[in-house]
Amino acid sequence: MVKVHGLSQTFLLASLLYVAKYLTMKSLESYARFMSSAPPTLPLKEPLPLHDRAIENLDYIRRTIESAGAFTSVSGIGGIAMGATALGASIVAASSTFAAYWIEIWLAAAILAIGEGVYFTLRKAKRQRADLSSAYTRRFFLSLAPPLVAGAVLTVVLYEANAADLIPGTWLMLYGAGVIAGGAFSVRTVAVMGLCFMILGLLAFLAPSEWSNAILAAGFGGLHLGFGLIVAKYHGG
Repeated sequence: MVKVHGLSQTFLLASLLYVAKYLTMKSLESYARFMSSAPPTLPLKEPLPLHDRAIENLDYIRRTIESAGAFTSVSGIGGIAMGATALGASIVAASSTFAAYWIEIWLAAAILAIGEGVYFTLRKAKRQRADLSSAYTRRFFLSLAPPLVAGAVLTVVLYEANAADLIPGTWLMLYGAGVIAGGAFSVRTVAVMGLCFMILGLLAFLAPSEWSNAILAAGFGGLHLGFGLIVAKYHGG
């Protein structure tokens, strides 16, 4: 009985070792198959240096503050419409039939262009859900209005004084000054356009009076068209 019992213990121990070996081999084979079928590990992206991340954050904050603290509803489409109106006026005023009425033609075009600018600006502001009662909006229009009023008054004064040849330069200079003042509360493109108007105004004072219609066309037509396209493309229409 002792021998049989010892043999049974030996047989039982051998069986347990065999089972343990079998299970271990199966586990290793399954793990190997799993690892071979697993997708390759993607390389980890190196994090941006702290300095670069700080610059990105500051740039984002700056852009956010600028957009929140500026009148961004100036309409590029409105500028394009104003430019097209001015070019049409210049063509009519250049014809021999209407050359004597160039002031009336340009004044009518100015009234129409102002209406176009206001309409498209209000439409853009509505689309952007902009607050037209904000401080920056009021400052924009209050800065733009006085030079325009001064231009209207000086037009009458110069016309009555038989100095109509000075009117184109006066229009361009005062309009440019108003746009620069308003541009301080809007996108930078607006102020740059105002500076270009003032340069053309200076040219109008220096050039022969025969060039006046062409210079007005270049200013109120060409500049409005060019900068209108820029505003429409980069500043939301």
